[in-house]
Amino acid sequence: MIIDTHAHLQHKQYAQDLDAVLTRAVQSGVQAALLPGTDVEDSRAAVALAKRHTSGPCVLYAAVGVHPTATGDFGPADLKALHALAQSSPRVVAIGEIGLDYYWPRQPNRRWPCAEPGVQRLAFKAQLGLAADLGLPVIVHDRDAHEDTLRLLRDWVADGSGRTGVLHAYAGGPEFLQATLDLGFCVGMDGPVTFGNAADLHAVARVVPLDRLLLETDAPYLTPHPHRGKRNEPAYLTYVAQRIAELKGVTVKQITKATTANAQRLFSLGVRS
Repeated sequence: MIIDTHAHLQHKQYAQDLDAVLTRAVQSGVQAALLPGTDVEDSRAAVALAKRHTSGPCVLYAAVGVHPTATGDFGPADLKALHALAQSSPRVVAIGEIGLDYYWPRQPNRRWPCAEPGVQRLAFKAQLGLAADLGLPVIVHDRDAHEDTLRLLRDWVADGSGRTGVLHAYAGGPEFLQATLDLGFCVGMDGPVTFGNAADLHAVARVVPLDRLLLETDAPYLTPHPHRGKRNEPAYLTYVAQRIAELKGVTVKQITKATTANAQRLFSLGVRS
């Protein structure tokens, strides 16, 4: 059994062939997937989809949250809506995708609104508070904001027991890995680890402890080699597992067994039903 702990299957790119996507996932060994939200409406869609797939062959779970780049007008009404969504179904097992993204605000040719770092930090702290109130783990997006992300997470973890989560699509390189592990967080690894020039990710894959590793696709994004450039889907998670196994010098079965146990433990999968 393999669990894809980050797949946006509520995305419009799957509107026409989701059943086929789920069939291919199961055929590749992926029997469960977690769908993070990127804003309130997207979170609502993730929860609705998870409610429709509560049993095999591919079981779906949801997380609710507002992505950092979408927090420009984040306010109390959004927090209230996320709170209600999180309590609306036992299929909701985390708060996410939340965090910080300092890459996109710096892009001059961007044709869509993107929250500035200061606004992102306020929304991140508010959603961390929501996770603490509900006793849920967090799924954290961190792009070019490693120091601030870890600082805010360190404060959050110190303020209460049992607070934990995953750094999704880990991009901090070896430099920030120990700080991430010291928080008690898991490390999510995705398609880019299969790229030949991803030296930092290869270094992380070699040393990250097996009991802190999660497998992700971030579908429809971050598609692994040899399908890079095409729409990603959970069936491709096996390429990620294979490459990590090669880098660590272990079997694919060891990778999938450990990461499945980690996902079940972190998100209480099989407990919330």
